[in-house]
Amino acid sequence: MPFTLRGTRLVDATTDIPEGDITIDGTYIRAVGAQFNAPVGDSRVIDAANTIIMPGFIDVHTHGGGGFNLHTTNAQEICSYSLWTTATGVTSYLIGVVGTPGALPEAQLCAAVEAIEKFGQLRHLGHLEPGMGAEPIGIHLEGPYINIQRRGAHVPAWLRMPAAAETERVLALTQGYLCLITLAPELPGAAAMIRRLVEAGVTVSMGHTDATYEQAQEAIALGVTHMTHCFNAMRPIHHRAPGPLAAVAQAPQVHGELIADGVHVHPSVMKILVDILGPERTIVITDALAGAGLSDTTFEFAGQPAQVICGAARLADGTLTGSVLTMKQGLLNMLAMTNVSLPEAVGMLTLNPARAAQIADRKGRLHSGFDADVLIFDQELSLQATLCRGKLAFATEEWRERLKGV
Repeated sequence: MPFTLRGTRLVDATTDIPEGDITIDGTYIRAVGAQFNAPVGDSRVIDAANTIIMPGFIDVHTHGGGGFNLHTTNAQEICSYSLWTTATGVTSYLIGVVGTPGALPEAQLCAAVEAIEKFGQLRHLGHLEPGMGAEPIGIHLEGPYINIQRRGAHVPAWLRMPAAAETERVLALTQGYLCLITLAPELPGAAAMIRRLVEAGVTVSMGHTDATYEQAQEAIALGVTHMTHCFNAMRPIHHRAPGPLAAVAQAPQVHGELIADGVHVHPSVMKILVDILGPERTIVITDALAGAGLSDTTFEFAGQPAQVICGAARLADGTLTGSVLTMKQGLLNMLAMTNVSLPEAVGMLTLNPARAAQIADRKGRLHSGFDADVLIFDQELSLQATLCRGKLAFATEEWRERLKGV
C-alpha cells in the first residue's frame, strides 16, 4: 500500500524543502514536494514532523563492515553485509575487491557477481523482501594494477601489470558488473587498459599512483573520470611538482573520493579538498573494512590481520589500512569539519557517487520515479529509519512501530 511521510524537511543535493511530503508506492517514489493538502491517491499518511528525510547513501568504495568482508569467496557474506550496512544509512554500494597473491582475484569476483545477480533476479521478479537490505549495484576492483611505491596496505604479491589479455579476462569475469576500477595510469600498458575499460562503460579511477601531473593529465585525456581516496596513496602536491591531484582539480569531469574520517585526511585538508573540487565533484567514501562498526577488535583484510586502534584500522606493522568509518558518521564529519551546507554534504554521499556508478537516473535524489531508497533522521541527524526500495530495512524502536507494515 502506498504511504506518505508528512510534514518533514526534504533534503537532497538540489532540494531543501523545509516542510513537505514524500509518497512512496511500492519500490519507487511516487511524489515529493511542498506539503500536500490531501493524501496522494490511496496512500496511508504517516506523521514525520520534526524529521529530515534524504536519499539513501551510496558507498562506492568499501571493503566491508560489521565483521563482514566484501573481498570474499562466499556470496552469502556479501548478503550479510547488505543487511548490516542499512543501519549506517547505506542503501546501495559497490562490492570492493582487491588482489590475491600471484593471480587475479577470480573467486572473489565470481562471488561478487553471484551476489549481484541474486539481488537483480529478485528485483526483476518483484520479489524483493524487507530483509534483503542494501543493493549491491556493481563491483569496484581496487587494483591489482597499482604502483608498488604507493601500494598502502596492498601486498606486493597482489600487484600485476596491465595487459590486454588480462583486461579481457577481468571484463569476462565481472560479466558487465564492473562499475569502477582503480589503477595507476603511469604503469606500462595502463593506457591501453584505460581505453578498453572506458569503451566497456567502466568508470576508471586513478589511485595508488605515483603519476606526475603530466601523466595524470594524459590519463584524464584517455577517459579517467575518478580519483581514489584523494591525498592517500598518491604523489603529494608540491609547488614545483603538482602531482595528480592538481591535474584532477583542473578537470571538471573528474570526481574525487574523500575518506571523511578525519584520520586519513586532516580536517583542514578535507576542507581544502572541497574548496578545490567543489561539493559537486567530491564523493564521500568510507574505504571501510570488516572492523567498521566494531570497537577495539581484530579482523582480517584479504588475509592480513588488522586491528581497530583509536578509531583507525591498522595492520600489525602500524600501516593505516582502510577505515572503520560509517557513512552516517561521514555525513556528520563533513558538516563539522568543512564549511558545506546540509544539501551539499548529502550530495557527496548520494548524487555524486550515483553519477560515478552511472546510476544517477534512478538513485541519489528525492525525485518522482526514483528508487525509494530513503533515510529518516531526527533534528540532531541521528538515523531513525532506512528504507530500501520502499521496504523498511532498519529502524529505531519508535520508528519501527510508526512504520509498521511498511
